[in-house]
Amino acid sequence: MSDKPDKTGKTDKSERLSVLKTYKLYVGGKFPRSESGRVYEVTDSKGNWLANAPLSSRKDARDAVVAARKAFGGWSGATAYNRGQILYRIAEMLEGRRDQFIAEVADAEGLSKSKAAAQVDAAIDRWVWYAGWSDKVAQIAGGANPVAGPYFNLSAPEPTGVVAVLAPQESSFLGLVSVIAPAIVTGNTVVVAASEGAPLPALSLAEVLATSDLPGGVVNILSGRTAEIAAPLAAHQDVNAIDLAGADAELAKTLEEAAADNLKRVLRPGPVDWAAAPGTGRLLAFLETKTVWHPMGV
Repeated sequence: MSDKPDKTGKTDKSERLSVLKTYKLYVGGKFPRSESGRVYEVTDSKGNWLANAPLSSRKDARDAVVAARKAFGGWSGATAYNRGQILYRIAEMLEGRRDQFIAEVADAEGLSKSKAAAQVDAAIDRWVWYAGWSDKVAQIAGGANPVAGPYFNLSAPEPTGVVAVLAPQESSFLGLVSVIAPAIVTGNTVVVAASEGAPLPALSLAEVLATSDLPGGVVNILSGRTAEIAAPLAAHQDVNAIDLAGADAELAKTLEEAAADNLKRVLRPGPVDWAAAPGTGRLLAFLETKTVWHPMGV
């Protein structure tokens, strides 16, 4: 913009137009547009337009499950120590983009800058906290079992598989981190339906994941109408579990019925204080237990 007069003596008051960001989905480590070609308006807490986000279709959900299944073998087969290293690297990158997430959380949740900063700091700290559990969860979820006989009886936790996650609707970043990190640190891969009204922190998280060491397909992020995305995920035969954190009571009941068809693990929704200490509940929710009997020998 220039206020200098031109040759005619007139002042140029024209302003530079801002370059508006086009958000995309995050599937298989790439950023595809929605198969449907649809978008929807994302607004701040006061109704001001922020951006257009992709409106995911059922096909997008199915594609995300394929990507998550493809990534499962390598991610679950990685050492627990390596998974912890990768999650810690993501936390480092989140710290580097702290200001961006503070602005997005403030817009999404109508918070002051200081309160949004507290939410973002808590989310980064929580990511680090879960990263530290990667090589320790086996000690609390497995071990040697006493049996009456000449056998060793050993139990060890294993990841469930592909987990569909409905992110919390109101806690756009802290809640999001609190449902993604515990699922992937133990070796699961996830398909995440971002908060319907506040998807931008989740879509920005996708950009962090894409430039970190996290293999493509471990986390897949979809935006759009939660019910529309969740329905095919709950009924999908290759989804092993579903976290209903972002579903209301009516939707949760419908999804539970659909999930029963292939006996998915279901983590039901309930009142959660995302700012409170998380505990190990979500960390253990999507683990199976493998038990081995071995004769002691003579």
